[in-house]
Amino acid sequence: MQAEFVHEVASRPPLVLGVDPRPELHGPSPLDHIRRYTLELMEALASRICAVKFQAAFFEALGPQGFTLMHKLIVGARVLSLPVIVDAKRGDIGSTAEAYAKAYLQAYPGAALTVNPYLGSDALEPFFKAARASGGAVFVLVKTSNPGSGLFQNLPLEQGGRLYLAVADYLARQAEEQRVGDWSRVAAVVGVTYPQQVAEIRQRLPHSLLLLPGLGAQGGEAIKGPGLLNSASRALYYPGGEPDLEAAVRQAEEYLAALR
Repeated sequence: MQAEFVHEVASRPPLVLGVDPRPELHGPSPLDHIRRYTLELMEALASRICAVKFQAAFFEALGPQGFTLMHKLIVGARVLSLPVIVDAKRGDIGSTAEAYAKAYLQAYPGAALTVNPYLGSDALEPFFKAARASGGAVFVLVKTSNPGSGLFQNLPLEQGGRLYLAVADYLARQAEEQRVGDWSRVAAVVGVTYPQQVAEIRQRLPHSLLLLPGLGAQGGEAIKGPGLLNSASRALYYPGGEPDLEAAVRQAEEYLAALR
């Protein structure tokens, strides 16, 4: 039976482990240590998180071996029965979008991918189609956690509202077509650093999982509610600024206490 990302995530605690490896923190053989530490950390946190989010850029920065490492860790996460989000923010048109969808959604059934909506509906459709076929999900950028996100995302529209709300309204229509029970395979990224916008977008996307990055290091605080997946990267992967399994477990417990 094919794994369904939506079902798996919805049944678990609403905390996401973000994996953004910094090689300078991993000694003389950084790739080997990143592999061991990440596998041990995922195992230690397996009962406390709903998914592992791999930030593709940090692995790509390590060269071909780093990219291979990310794929090995994705397999390791699935062996631990942990849902996977590949945070690659892909977005392109036609055959290129289809290739990205094949690389990340079809290659890993039941996984999710973050995508950029800037190129329009024809850039999103291949990802939605692949998610349906693979039991995965697509997290579309709506209101991102960075301080400069408002430059374009907050632009007022002639008919009223803001650009990010227009994206949310478009996704609401797509989400209804991709319902898997209570939730949809069409999901959204909304920075936990913007709690007012989280509430606003939840109203527009009542059946979409919302990935809320920015917990901890970016200054965001936990937001609890159905389908709200709070994501912590540096604060959970490197608690205290370095690899530390015991501190990571303690930090996860603190976040979960705030989410209960």
